[in-house]
Order: sequence, then C-alpha cells, then structure tokens
Amino acid sequence: MKILLINPPDLNTLVGNNPEIIESERGYNPPLGLLYLASYIKEFTQHDVKVLDTQVEELNFDQIKQEIQDYNPDVVGMTTMSFTISDCLTVAELAKEVNKEIKVVFGGPHPHIFPKETINLPNVDFLTIGEGESTIVDFIENIDDKEKLKQVPGLIFKHNEEIIQTPLPPLIEDLDKIPFPNRTLTNYKKYTSLLAKRSPITTMITSRGCPYKCIFCDRPHLGKVFRARSAENVIKEIEECVNLGIKEILIYDDTFTIDRQRAIDICDELIKRKYDITFDIRARVNTVDLDLLKKLKKAGCERIHFGVESGNQDVLNKLRKGITLEQVRHAFKLTKKAGISTLGYFMIGSPTETKETVMQTINFAKSINCDFAHFTITTPFPSTDLYREGLANGIIKRDYWREFAENPTKDFKPPFWEENLNRDELIELVKLAYKKFYSRPFYLVKRLFKIRSFQELKRKTRAGIKVLRL
Repeated sequence: MKILLINPPDLNTLVGNNPEIIESERGYNPPLGLLYLASYIKEFTQHDVKVLDTQVEELNFDQIKQEIQDYNPDVVGMTTMSFTISDCLTVAELAKEVNKEIKVVFGGPHPHIFPKETINLPNVDFLTIGEGESTIVDFIENIDDKEKLKQVPGLIFKHNEEIIQTPLPPLIEDLDKIPFPNRTLTNYKKYTSLLAKRSPITTMITSRGCPYKCIFCDRPHLGKVFRARSAENVIKEIEECVNLGIKEILIYDDTFTIDRQRAIDICDELIKRKYDITFDIRARVNTVDLDLLKKLKKAGCERIHFGVESGNQDVLNKLRKGITLEQVRHAFKLTKKAGISTLGYFMIGSPTETKETVMQTINFAKSINCDFAHFTITTPFPSTDLYREGLANGIIKRDYWREFAENPTKDFKPPFWEENLNRDELIELVKLAYKKFYSRPFYLVKRLFKIRSFQELKRKTRAGIKVLRL
C-alpha cells in the first residue's frame, strides 16, 4: 500500500483574516506531525509512505494534483486545523479526481472537535482523533475491513450510512517509544525562520500536553496532562539533526521549562557535547530563574518565546493566564541578563479590553525591552472556554465555528471578541501596535547591529517593509 501524507498549502487559510503581519514572514517549518506518522508507518509496517510539504515546495493546486497522480497513492492523509480546512478539502477533491478509490484521511484538532461535521464533508473517508501514533498502524493494516476498524480506537468513518466513532485512545505515556520524525522525507534544507540567525532550521517537540488553564487555548487531541520525553531521548534527536547539518531548532513545546530538572539535564548534555547548533524554546515567565537561564544560554539557547498576552493585570486575570506583570518584567530582565534574546506574544481585543488597555499593552511591550514582539487579535477558537463564554454571554451571537465546520467557506472570518471594540478598530490597533514597537529608531539601530548574515538581512528587511506599509 502507498500512503501520501500531505501538508496542504495555505492559499485559503483563515489566518489571513486574523492579521499576523510579522508572523506571515516567518518562513517555513516542517510538518512535524506528519513526519512522526511517516516514521511510525515506516518502522512498524511494510507499507510505502511519502510526505509532500506543499508549502515549502510552493506548489499550487495543479502541481499538487500532478504529484498525487505521479505517486498514485492508496491513501492520502492530512493534519487538519480549523483555519486550514478549506485547503484540505480542496486537496481531498483533487485526490478523488485522480482516483476515486483513494482513501482520504483527516487528523488533527479540527476533526477532534467537530467529528460528525467533518466526516459528513465531501471526499472525506476517515477521521483519526487523539494522538495519531496510537491509531495509525492498526488503521492502515485494516483500512479495507470496516468490521475490524470498529475495534480500532480513535477512528470515525461511515459504514452502511451509519457514522461509526470508536473510543478515544489513551494518551501515550512513554513518549520515548515514538520514533523520531524522519526529516529526510521532506526537503529539510529549505526550512527557514525570520528569527533564526542560521539555516536550515527545524522544529522539535520534547513534551506533550499543557497543564495550564488559559481560556483562549485548547489542544484537545494532546490533552491537559504534561508528558515529557527523557533528556537522553531528546539529545539523541538533536544529534540526528546535527548530523543532517541543521543549524537551529525551534522547540515547540508549550512550556519547555515546566520540568526544571529535565531542562537542566538536557542543557548539561548539550554543553558536554559542544554541538554546533542553537535553539529556541517557549516558556512561561513564572518557570524561569537566573541559574536556569544561564544554563540554557551556555547550552546554545538563542531565544525564549514568552506568552505575555496583555500589559493590564485585570485582562491577564480574565484570561486565566496565572502570571503577574511583575513576573513578566522580572523574567525579561533575567533573560536579558543571561544573554538570551526574547520574543513576547501579545493579544489585542481580549475580554474587557478597551483602547486604553490596548495602549497599556503596547507600552508594556516596549518597556520590557523584548527583542521581538508578536501582536495578534484575540480570536475565540472552537472548544476554548473563551468561545464558550462568548456564546453564553451573547458577545458571540451564533455558533460560528460549528456552522463553519458544517459548511467551510473560503470567505469565513473567525469571530473576534467585539465587546468594546469592533473588528475594524481591532485591526487598526494591531497595526498600530506593530508600528509603535518596530518603528522606534533606537530599536531599529539595535537590530541592525545584531544581523549576522546577508540572508538574515534580507528576511528582516522584508518584514520591516511590511510594517512600514501598514
């Protein structure tokens, strides 16, 4: 059997309706979830598997159809999120045009949240819910026997016009047992990032599950239980990346520093081995201290991404962020002292937000002296407490996401939290935030002196031009 896993294009992505001005210039990141599944299939079955990253290869739909024809797969699988569902459906249609017998499989958070709506969409044959590695082997081995598939956890499909949904598989406790994502299945040397100082880059996940309770975030397929890979296992994957010539790793854990001792163990081993590789992490401001930050710096940590969200304490409390503005100031000060760059994530248009609190957030972003700031409009995504609260309180008038799940249209605009500020005002405020943060003369001079290569200069010049055009 031939299995084609496709990272769909973002030609119709809904992110375009939620302005992320700098984010769109980041570059391309590998489709890590698909690479994990491909490695699992390769190790535990005899089937042939191919990964097609249409984004890094910059393929249009005609070229994608040709790739499907050339490979002639039995199965086409895609990771599906709410804001990419439109492109996934277009690719599914192309697959059926090539061969109506191709089985189309959707996985990821969107079908997990909207299983019945998704399985009823045209050209979709199967859904996988939960962690895909728990399901993929038994599913592939029995794909033509729906009676046997009824015994495989984490599946949704139709049989005799009836929707079959099997129980959710348990979360994978021992993440060390999962094979490393096979990065050679894509053109891995093409991956870049706006923030990275060297390339090629890659992404890595060293833990799954977030125990925190922010109302704007939900990853239902990964659960709320924090599960971490061992330091030894993480080091082995980093060594594999080094051997491929990768120069920088973006560690995409929600919070790398939850387990302080594990973070220290990883750093100690990297310091010992002296690899020519650097990395970014994501962390919470209340999980770092100076000793840990110095250890991270010595191990090669170039940058830490902190979720700040707001410069107003009442808004932070409403978001259930669980941090204080003083903790934010302290963490950014310590990180700078340790010699690590910082990126702050900020949200505009949260519950109770006014123009005054937005300006407080913009000024706060400048005052903590972060190296990069990322501003987005607060978007109530499906399955989040924020979305449920909006529906319950009448801030969100209809169940937009469920309607969209039933009929994904390309002109859909995700709802914002328009309690005190309307959509147009929020868009103008996020533009203002970028201008005020990135157009400061002192900031521009400081960034210019930190550029290390011509390629880095080109990437950041493009991003700067976008800001000036706002």
